[in-house]
Amino acid sequence: MSTEIIQDAGPIRLTQFSRGAGCGCKIAPSVLEEILRTEQNGKTFPDLLVGNQSNDDAAVYDLGNGSAVISTTDFFMPIVDDAFDFGRIASANAISDVYAMGGKPLMAVAVLGWPIEKIPVSLAQQVLEGARKTCAEANIPLAGGHSIDAAEPIFGLAVTGLVDVSLLKKNNTATEGDLIYLTKPIGVGILSTAIKRGLIQPEHEAVAIESMCQLNKAGEPLGRIAGVTAMTDVTGFGILGHLVEMASGAGLGAEIFYQDIPVAPGAREYLAQRVVPDATFRNWNSYSSKVGFEKGVPVMEAFSLLPDPQTNGGLLFTVKPGQEEAVEACLQAEGLGAFAKPIGRMVAASDKIISVRNGSFS
Repeated sequence: MSTEIIQDAGPIRLTQFSRGAGCGCKIAPSVLEEILRTEQNGKTFPDLLVGNQSNDDAAVYDLGNGSAVISTTDFFMPIVDDAFDFGRIASANAISDVYAMGGKPLMAVAVLGWPIEKIPVSLAQQVLEGARKTCAEANIPLAGGHSIDAAEPIFGLAVTGLVDVSLLKKNNTATEGDLIYLTKPIGVGILSTAIKRGLIQPEHEAVAIESMCQLNKAGEPLGRIAGVTAMTDVTGFGILGHLVEMASGAGLGAEIFYQDIPVAPGAREYLAQRVVPDATFRNWNSYSSKVGFEKGVPVMEAFSLLPDPQTNGGLLFTVKPGQEEAVEACLQAEGLGAFAKPIGRMVAASDKIISVRNGSFS
């Protein structure tokens, strides 16, 4: 759906009003750690099953009846130029946090910042229309929200979900030997940077938008499979950062096989043109000491792909050996058959948290 508005200066490109783009706006992991540090001995809440004591996707509170409420918020600056698509992508990204906990989304409220004097309010209306479309696809209402006049366009959702406590999936509960799966290709950060720089080819822009708009609905049925031991979604820290969180949170390491990691069509083409998000370098600086590469892995390429910030990236989850059949059948049923194969495994902890292997897992 086009929202191209013509002014004297030409078409409005939303990405030109944002310093960052999508989940690439995230504060660097090392800086975030400093921000969250506290000297206070806060009150404890026994019913808070997941809070900021871990690096998980959402907060989870036990309702005492076998169910728990999931609460999350996510917002960012434009990652595409089309306002309608911006609303769809930001909404899918926020809802994904509920799916990543194995939960069912219930409702959402919007978070909107808009530079009223710089960009027509008609485009803000289109952002909300995109959000309504994505919420309808998730079968939840966009029930309200809050807006401010801001220096840069910002949009996202606060989402509430529900999960059976027994089915809750955290990101730090993998066990040694578990298989690792990923449900979307990486490289979307590279494609979105090509969009911002005006270098993207139409077919690659379509790939990026389709991937970022795709809901991670598979998280809910995957959550019902006992063999799924841990789950998260890949966003601003790239697959590298989120796998570090999963492995270190469980006191483990992980090995991934480079040739098995799916890469978005066109990503390597723009990488050859040195189209790399700034956040890639921030991510790499935060995690490089925790990664080892086996001989034969193209390290310079991996340096740009593995920390590539994803916006509404795929689900990254672990599975007990012997439980692959149920998981892969679920992925097939959700239209994710191309990703119904492991990309690595969880291993005992060592000096390097992530080991990138050459070749394929099989």
